[in-house]
Amino acid sequence: MKIQFIHITDTHLNAPGREFLKVSMADKLKQIFEHVRMSKLAPAFVVITGDLAHEGIAEDYQYIRKLVNEGSDIVGAPVHVTLGNHDHRSAFREGYLGEEPSEQAYYYSTTINGLRLIALNSQVPGKHSGTVDEEQLAWLAEELTSSAPNGTIVALHHPLLNFSGMPSEHIITNAPAIGDILKTGDDVVCIVAGHVHTNNVGLYEGIVSVAAAGSAFAGESTEDGQFRMYDFCSYNIVTVSNKNVTVQTVVLPTTNVEYARFDMSILTTQH
Repeated sequence: MKIQFIHITDTHLNAPGREFLKVSMADKLKQIFEHVRMSKLAPAFVVITGDLAHEGIAEDYQYIRKLVNEGSDIVGAPVHVTLGNHDHRSAFREGYLGEEPSEQAYYYSTTINGLRLIALNSQVPGKHSGTVDEEQLAWLAEELTSSAPNGTIVALHHPLLNFSGMPSEHIITNAPAIGDILKTGDDVVCIVAGHVHTNNVGLYEGIVSVAAAGSAFAGESTEDGQFRMYDFCSYNIVTVSNKNVTVQTVVLPTTNVEYARFDMSILTTQH
Protein backbone atom coordinates (compact mmCIF):
# COMPACT_ATOMS: atom_id res chain seq x y z
CA MET A 1 0.00 0.00 0.00
CA LYS A 2 1.35 3.43 -0.97
CA ILE A 3 0.83 6.29 1.48
CA GLN A 4 1.97 9.87 1.01
CA PHE A 5 2.27 12.62 3.56
CA ILE A 6 3.51 16.21 3.46
CA HIS A 7 6.42 17.34 5.63
CA ILE A 8 6.67 21.07 6.39
CA THR A 9 8.97 22.62 8.96
CA ASP A 10 10.17 25.88 10.51
CA THR A 11 7.24 28.10 9.59
CA HIS A 12 8.34 30.86 12.05
CA LEU A 13 4.86 32.35 12.07
CA ASN A 14 3.47 35.15 14.19
CA ALA A 15 0.17 37.01 14.22
CA PRO A 16 -0.18 39.95 11.79
CA GLY A 17 1.84 42.91 13.02
CA ARG A 18 4.32 40.65 14.83
CA GLU A 19 5.92 39.01 11.78
CA PHE A 20 9.51 37.75 12.08
CA LEU A 21 11.83 39.76 9.80
CA LYS A 22 8.74 41.78 8.80
CA VAL A 23 8.03 39.07 6.23
CA SER A 24 4.63 37.39 5.83
CA MET A 25 5.59 33.81 6.64
CA ALA A 26 1.85 33.09 6.59
CA ASP A 27 1.75 33.72 2.85
CA LYS A 28 4.47 31.12 2.39
CA LEU A 29 2.55 28.48 4.33
CA LYS A 30 -0.62 29.31 2.39
CA GLN A 31 1.36 28.93 -0.83
CA ILE A 32 2.46 25.43 0.20
CA PHE A 33 -1.07 24.30 1.01
CA GLU A 34 -2.34 25.70 -2.28
CA HIS A 35 0.51 24.05 -4.21
CA VAL A 36 -0.33 20.68 -2.66
CA ARG A 37 -3.95 21.14 -3.74
CA MET A 38 -3.07 22.24 -7.28
CA SER A 39 -0.64 19.32 -7.62
CA LYS A 40 -3.61 17.00 -6.97
CA LEU A 41 -1.77 15.24 -4.19
CA ALA A 42 -3.87 13.29 -1.72
CA PRO A 43 -1.76 13.17 1.44
CA ALA A 44 -2.84 11.06 4.38
CA PHE A 45 -1.68 13.87 6.65
CA VAL A 46 0.60 16.88 6.96
CA VAL A 47 3.21 17.21 9.70
CA ILE A 48 4.96 20.44 10.66
CA THR A 49 8.11 19.73 12.66
CA GLY A 50 8.48 22.70 14.92
CA ASP A 51 9.40 26.36 15.11
CA LEU A 52 5.75 26.93 14.40
CA ALA A 53 6.11 30.43 15.81
CA HIS A 54 9.05 32.73 16.24
CA GLU A 55 9.11 33.33 20.00
CA GLY A 56 5.34 32.94 20.03
CA ILE A 57 2.75 34.21 22.48
CA ALA A 58 -0.78 32.80 22.83
CA GLU A 59 -2.11 35.24 20.21
CA ASP A 60 0.41 33.93 17.68
CA TYR A 61 -0.60 30.32 18.27
CA GLN A 62 -4.28 31.19 17.89
CA TYR A 63 -3.42 32.65 14.50
CA ILE A 64 -1.29 29.61 13.58
CA ARG A 65 -4.17 27.30 14.49
CA LYS A 66 -6.44 29.28 12.18
CA LEU A 67 -3.92 28.96 9.31
CA VAL A 68 -3.47 25.24 9.98
CA ASN A 69 -7.22 24.60 10.03
CA GLU A 70 -7.60 26.46 6.73
CA GLY A 71 -4.67 24.51 5.27
CA SER A 72 -6.20 21.23 6.41
CA ASP A 73 -9.39 22.09 4.54
CA ILE A 74 -7.42 23.03 1.41
CA VAL A 75 -5.43 19.77 1.21
CA GLY A 76 -8.18 17.56 2.65
CA ALA A 77 -5.99 16.04 5.34
CA PRO A 78 -5.27 16.53 9.05
CA VAL A 79 -2.28 18.66 10.04
CA HIS A 80 -0.15 17.54 12.98
CA VAL A 81 2.59 19.56 14.65
CA THR A 82 5.60 19.30 16.94
CA LEU A 83 7.40 22.03 18.89
CA GLY A 84 10.77 23.59 18.08
CA ASN A 85 13.30 25.66 20.01
CA HIS A 86 11.57 28.93 19.06
CA ASP A 87 8.24 27.68 20.38
CA HIS A 88 6.90 28.18 23.90
CA ARG A 89 4.97 25.38 25.54
CA SER A 90 2.55 27.33 27.71
CA ALA A 91 1.65 29.79 24.95
CA PHE A 92 1.21 26.89 22.51
CA ARG A 93 -1.07 24.97 24.85
CA GLU A 94 -3.15 28.08 25.54
CA GLY A 95 -3.35 29.50 22.03
CA TYR A 96 -3.13 26.45 19.75
CA LEU A 97 -4.69 23.71 21.87
CA GLY A 98 -7.09 25.87 23.88
CA GLU A 99 -5.82 24.37 27.12
CA GLU A 100 -4.58 25.80 30.39
CA PRO A 101 -0.98 27.03 30.08
CA SER A 102 1.49 24.28 30.96
CA GLU A 103 5.17 23.51 30.49
CA GLN A 104 4.35 19.83 29.95
CA ALA A 105 6.10 18.38 26.90
CA TYR A 106 3.83 17.92 23.89
CA TYR A 107 4.07 14.44 22.38
CA TYR A 108 1.61 11.90 21.02
CA SER A 109 0.96 9.02 18.64
CA THR A 110 -1.71 8.75 15.95
CA THR A 111 -2.31 6.25 13.16
CA ILE A 112 -3.69 7.27 9.76
CA ASN A 113 -4.34 4.72 7.00
CA GLY A 114 -2.21 2.24 8.92
CA LEU A 115 0.79 4.59 9.06
CA ARG A 116 1.69 5.59 12.62
CA LEU A 117 2.99 9.08 13.37
CA ILE A 118 4.92 9.45 16.61
CA ALA A 119 5.53 13.11 17.46
CA LEU A 120 8.21 13.93 20.03
CA ASN A 121 9.02 17.17 21.85
CA SER A 122 12.77 17.80 21.47
CA GLN A 123 12.37 21.46 22.42
CA VAL A 124 13.94 22.46 25.75
CA PRO A 125 12.72 25.77 27.20
CA GLY A 126 15.37 28.46 26.91
CA LYS A 127 17.79 26.39 24.84
CA HIS A 128 18.70 26.20 21.16
CA SER A 129 19.78 22.56 21.37
CA GLY A 130 17.27 19.76 21.81
CA THR A 131 16.65 16.79 24.09
CA VAL A 132 13.96 14.13 24.24
CA ASP A 133 13.43 13.78 27.98
CA GLU A 134 13.35 10.56 30.00
CA GLU A 135 9.56 10.56 30.29
CA GLN A 136 9.21 10.63 26.52
CA LEU A 137 11.91 8.01 26.01
CA ALA A 138 10.08 5.60 28.31
CA TRP A 139 6.80 6.33 26.52
CA LEU A 140 8.46 5.87 23.12
CA ALA A 141 9.90 2.50 24.13
CA GLU A 142 6.47 1.34 25.26
CA GLU A 143 4.82 2.67 22.09
CA LEU A 144 7.23 0.72 19.89
CA THR A 145 6.42 -2.59 21.57
CA SER A 146 3.56 -2.72 19.07
CA SER A 147 3.75 -2.27 15.29
CA ALA A 148 1.65 -0.33 12.82
CA PRO A 149 0.39 -2.06 9.66
CA ASN A 150 2.16 0.32 7.27
CA GLY A 151 5.09 1.44 9.39
CA THR A 152 5.94 4.28 11.76
CA ILE A 153 7.10 7.84 11.14
CA VAL A 154 8.91 9.67 13.95
CA ALA A 155 8.65 13.46 13.88
CA LEU A 156 10.63 15.92 16.00
CA HIS A 157 12.27 19.30 15.52
CA HIS A 158 15.96 18.55 16.05
CA PRO A 159 17.41 16.04 13.56
CA LEU A 160 19.32 13.00 14.74
CA LEU A 161 21.81 13.35 11.88
CA ASN A 162 25.04 15.18 12.73
CA PHE A 163 25.76 17.78 10.06
CA SER A 164 29.25 18.94 9.17
CA GLY A 165 29.92 22.45 10.45
CA MET A 166 26.90 22.50 12.76
CA PRO A 167 27.85 23.82 16.24
CA SER A 168 27.36 21.29 19.04
CA GLU A 169 25.12 23.77 20.86
CA HIS A 170 22.75 23.59 17.90
CA ILE A 171 22.00 19.85 17.77
CA ILE A 172 20.13 17.26 19.79
CA THR A 173 21.97 16.08 22.89
CA ASN A 174 20.79 12.48 23.20
CA ALA A 175 20.49 11.13 19.66
CA PRO A 176 22.15 7.77 20.57
CA ALA A 177 19.58 7.12 23.30
CA ILE A 178 16.74 7.87 20.90
CA GLY A 179 18.35 5.71 18.21
CA ASP A 180 18.71 2.78 20.58
CA ILE A 181 14.98 2.87 21.28
CA LEU A 182 14.03 3.30 17.63
CA LYS A 183 16.02 0.15 16.83
CA THR A 184 13.83 -1.84 19.22
CA GLY A 185 10.84 -1.28 16.97
CA ASP A 186 10.60 -3.25 13.74
CA ASP A 187 8.54 -0.75 11.76
CA VAL A 188 10.15 2.71 12.08
CA VAL A 189 10.68 3.67 8.44
CA CYS A 190 11.44 7.39 8.54
CA ILE A 191 12.46 10.24 10.87
CA VAL A 192 11.42 13.76 9.85
CA ALA A 193 12.85 16.93 11.39
CA GLY A 194 13.83 20.53 10.69
CA HIS A 195 15.82 23.11 12.64
CA VAL A 196 18.86 23.33 10.34
CA HIS A 197 17.17 25.24 7.47
CA THR A 198 18.83 23.12 4.79
CA ASN A 199 17.58 20.03 2.99
CA ASN A 200 19.35 16.87 4.14
CA VAL A 201 18.48 13.19 3.70
CA GLY A 202 20.52 10.35 5.16
CA LEU A 203 20.36 7.24 7.32
CA TYR A 204 20.36 7.15 11.09
CA GLU A 205 20.70 3.63 12.50
CA GLY A 206 19.55 2.41 9.10
CA ILE A 207 16.40 4.57 9.16
CA VAL A 208 15.72 7.20 6.49
CA SER A 209 16.25 10.54 8.22
CA VAL A 210 15.10 13.85 6.74
CA ALA A 211 15.99 17.35 7.92
CA ALA A 212 14.17 19.89 5.77
CA ALA A 213 14.93 23.52 4.97
CA GLY A 214 11.39 24.64 5.75
CA SER A 215 8.95 27.24 4.58
CA ALA A 216 10.29 30.46 6.15
CA PHE A 217 13.91 30.79 5.03
CA ALA A 218 17.05 28.81 4.28
CA GLY A 219 20.45 29.24 5.86
CA GLU A 220 24.04 28.56 5.00
CA SER A 221 27.46 29.23 6.50
CA THR A 222 29.81 31.53 4.64
CA GLU A 223 33.57 31.43 4.25
CA ASP A 224 34.10 34.09 6.92
CA GLY A 225 32.12 32.20 9.59
CA GLN A 226 28.87 34.05 9.12
CA PHE A 227 25.40 32.53 8.90
CA ARG A 228 23.41 33.79 5.93
CA MET A 229 19.58 33.70 6.02
CA TYR A 230 17.77 34.11 2.72
CA ASP A 231 14.28 33.94 1.22
CA PHE A 232 13.33 30.31 0.57
CA CYS A 233 10.26 28.11 0.72
CA SER A 234 10.01 24.35 0.34
CA TYR A 235 8.20 21.25 1.52
CA ASN A 236 8.67 17.50 1.19
CA ILE A 237 6.44 14.82 -0.25
CA VAL A 238 7.23 11.59 1.58
CA THR A 239 5.96 8.34 0.10
CA VAL A 240 5.87 5.09 2.06
CA SER A 241 5.26 1.93 0.03
CA ASN A 242 5.68 -1.48 1.63
CA LYS A 243 7.83 0.28 4.25
CA ASN A 244 10.15 1.68 1.57
CA VAL A 245 10.52 5.45 1.64
CA THR A 246 11.11 8.11 -1.03
CA VAL A 247 11.45 11.84 -0.36
CA GLN A 248 10.73 14.52 -2.95
CA THR A 249 11.63 18.12 -2.10
CA VAL A 250 9.46 20.76 -3.73
CA VAL A 251 11.01 24.24 -3.89
CA LEU A 252 8.58 27.07 -4.53
CA PRO A 253 9.57 30.32 -6.29
CA THR A 254 11.03 33.05 -4.05
CA THR A 255 13.26 36.09 -4.44
CA ASN A 256 16.27 34.44 -2.74
CA VAL A 257 16.97 37.86 -1.24
CA GLU A 258 19.20 37.86 1.83
CA TYR A 259 17.29 38.55 5.04
CA ALA A 260 20.18 38.72 7.50
CA ARG A 261 23.78 37.74 8.12
CA PHE A 262 25.47 37.29 11.47
CA ASP A 263 28.26 35.44 13.25
CA MET A 264 27.61 31.71 13.81
CA SER A 265 28.43 32.12 17.50
CA ILE A 266 25.32 34.27 17.89
CA LEU A 267 23.20 31.45 16.49
CA THR A 268 24.03 29.15 19.38
CA THR A 269 22.98 31.70 21.99
CA GLN A 270 19.49 32.13 20.54
CA HIS A 271 16.58 29.85 21.23
